[in-house]
Amino acid sequence: MEFVKEFATFLYKNGIIQFGNFTLTSGKNSSYYIDLRLVPSYPHQFRKMIKNLQNLIIEKTGLDNFDSLASVPTGGLVVTSALAIEIVKPLIYVRNKPKEHGTTKSIEGKISTGMKVVMIDDVMTTGTSVLNGIRQLKEAELSISDLYVIINRLEGADKVLADEGIQIHQLTDILEITNILFKEKLVSEEMLEKIKNQVNQN
Repeated sequence: MEFVKEFATFLYKNGIIQFGNFTLTSGKNSSYYIDLRLVPSYPHQFRKMIKNLQNLIIEKTGLDNFDSLASVPTGGLVVTSALAIEIVKPLIYVRNKPKEHGTTKSIEGKISTGMKVVMIDDVMTTGTSVLNGIRQLKEAELSISDLYVIINRLEGADKVLADEGIQIHQLTDILEITNILFKEKLVSEEMLEKIKNQVNQN
């Protein structure tokens, strides 16, 4: 896909994806670090990313086949907000923890029983944070079966979410990105092997 090739190079050249040794929030070590929260600082690329996500949803789900977009803060919410405006769909989001004041609710936005939602996230690793959001949406009697992500880190999320009856659709994944960068001579073969091993461990 032409977009993915251009996107991978853009991420690398702007330091949005970095290779080396990193410790993730989960405490795990990683051969790369990716921060998609930087993408909105580049409006043209951000818009292209949203457009390609929109096309993927049209292709896999169809815009008429769901009622609302859903997300979890923060990275995914920025992407989902831009997408909701683009496709003119309602937006709801699930808080990491319920508000301690006012209505103390954990889902923000207008919801109704049986409403069909499509979940959006920016980067998917193990799937645990988004799984929590999905379960809350299901508890509120919303219907959800599809999740769209920009980048899949391929570290177990597909299986975790499949067990919950959710299918992941991705714009790209870390292996595809690293392969592109290797072909463009931007990362070494050694780094490509490291990434392959990191993915295969799970």
